[in-house]
Amino acid sequence: MGNFELYRNSTIGRCLLQTLDEMVSNQTLSLELAIQVLFQFDTAMAEALRTQVQSKVTIKGHLNTYNYFDDVWTFILHDAVFKNEEGQQHVGKVKIVACDSKLSG
Repeated sequence: MGNFELYRNSTIGRCLLQTLDEMVSNQTLSLELAIQVLFQFDTAMAEALRTQVQSKVTIKGHLNTYNYFDDVWTFILHDAVFKNEEGQQHVGKVKIVACDSKLSG
């Protein structure tokens, strides 16, 4: 998994990829410029997460499975509860994918 693939698999990342692909297919945008836009997106997402996210969340649940491959942890929890300073949210099933932020730089 690439360093920034997690950002690209988010809703905003998938929409950006779809739009860029369409623009390259219609020859509205060059492939080189589309690659530059993706790089800027990855950099901006990493910077925003590093500098702007200040909330902390506690997650509790029943660990169903876990996996470690290529420096990426994957956890699947059942009956999870997310808690922050504003309250808590119960979730039936959640998949958490985590990687070392030092590897993305």
